[in-house]
Amino acid sequence: MTGKKNPFSLEGGAALVTGSTQGIGLGIARGLEEAGAAVVYHGIGERAATVPPGAPYVRRDLLEPDAPAALLDAAFQERPGLNLLVCNAGSFFDRPFLEMDPATWDRTLNLNARAAYFAVQAFARGLVARGRPGAVVIISSTNGFQSEEDSTAYDASKGAVVMMTRTLAQALAPHGIRVNGIAPGLIRTPLTDSLLDGQPGKRAHYERKIWLNRIGAPEDCAGAAVFLLSAASAYITGQIVVVDGGLISGQIGRM
Repeated sequence: MTGKKNPFSLEGGAALVTGSTQGIGLGIARGLEEAGAAVVYHGIGERAATVPPGAPYVRRDLLEPDAPAALLDAAFQERPGLNLLVCNAGSFFDRPFLEMDPATWDRTLNLNARAAYFAVQAFARGLVARGRPGAVVIISSTNGFQSEEDSTAYDASKGAVVMMTRTLAQALAPHGIRVNGIAPGLIRTPLTDSLLDGQPGKRAHYERKIWLNRIGAPEDCAGAAVFLLSAASAYITGQIVVVDGGLISGQIGRM
């Protein structure tokens, strides 16, 4: 035994995961806890039954202009040792392009891009003031690389998040704060279940196109998040890890 700490462990770390009461956020939050981190959960409603008993929970609607800073202030109060952040909160509000209206566009960009930008800013300001390093993971999407039908605002927001990950990594490198991203493909969540089940044959179509023959689970994103927040990725910043079972690697998929 060398006594050397496991570089993949998050023991001693504290993390805020936005949008962590269900779906990908919940899967990541549980994965971080299993890796040893103390997690602050976040949602927009009353404390959900999915939040573990005793875990801190902060309620904030990130569409409100000052909510990202208020959320991070509350998270630092709950976990003074906070040094990890996962910006996961986001959603899909699209309609066909010719029917898109400014309010829906603004709602999409404000939640999916603006809220993450200012959450990272508040997190970084807190770390710099405390003189300690940290790590951030921003959840984008394969929609940040490939377009999808009737998804113009969502695609634009996720493309913005991909570039935001890179530019914030550059801005925060001098402060010892790494910023990386995860681009999930088709992951099983309440939102995607309703979309897939709304059209006959749609789920089977995607399962044929995905090389690993299945739609992903939220837990499939957890390992990538643990890695990118851990010392094992200490020399990685500004990168996007695609977690999609091979969805966007091929052109047509299986017949």
